[in-house]
Amino acid sequence: EQGMDWITATTYSDLEPEENIIEFYKDKDVNVVIPQAGAFSYYTDWVESPQTGYLKQEKILWETFLTKELPNPLQSEINGNDKRAIAGMSMSATSALVLAEHNPGFYNAVGSFSGCAATSRPFPNMFANLTVNRGGGNTTQMWGPQGGEYNVYNDGLVNANNLRESEVYVSANSGLPGMSDMGSSKIESQGLSGAAQGSSTLIIEGGIIEAAANSCTHDLKAKMDSQGIDADWNFRPTGTHSWPGWRKDLSESWPTFARGLGLPS
Repeated sequence: EQGMDWITATTYSDLEPEENIIEFYKDKDVNVVIPQAGAFSYYTDWVESPQTGYLKQEKILWETFLTKELPNPLQSEINGNDKRAIAGMSMSATSALVLAEHNPGFYNAVGSFSGCAATSRPFPNMFANLTVNRGGGNTTQMWGPQGGEYNVYNDGLVNANNLRESEVYVSANSGLPGMSDMGSSKIESQGLSGAAQGSSTLIIEGGIIEAAANSCTHDLKAKMDSQGIDADWNFRPTGTHSWPGWRKDLSESWPTFARGLGLPS
């Protein structure tokens, strides 16, 4: 959906192999499973489906599907060994944390790239609402009223204590533009006007979003540190809410995933 999937966004011919999901994982002895739907859904079980836009299903039960219905048939099909990890970027970074928290120990490793764990407090809830609005819904349809029992149940910051059974990798950029966000880095591939437009969107919109994600991520670190829960934290000094950082996360998160899956890093 939207051309935003990992295959589309990481398999450019001019990328380094460690930033190409197929090239990076092909010799890692893992099966990589990528859902090819779920835009603006937070990969959660909704209270009420909007039945419009990207959220047209009569019932939206992504968590049930991903954690209850898919794992056993999938493990049988791929001859799995009962080891698993989960990762996501942006919206689905929150989802990765929450699905792991709802199922302690189910995922041996968890990766959150530029996400916001909190969702039940006013400011983070507003950002979550902006996301699902783009798909045709709102957070009340998704999790009930802000601060309500089901909303709090789906707050990745509140429930961070449940991550202690997994290896955890969390990254966030600062929101300040880096070299890959500048228009000069895109002129060859997008032309002058396309590079200028794309760069301004990244620097302004992507910078604001990533700065908010960075603040959320520091809140998560403070919570996990206070509870003695270890994680691998990757706070980059530059970078916006965009694919250059997430492509780096493929290789930079691998030691965490390898440790959780019992594989060489």
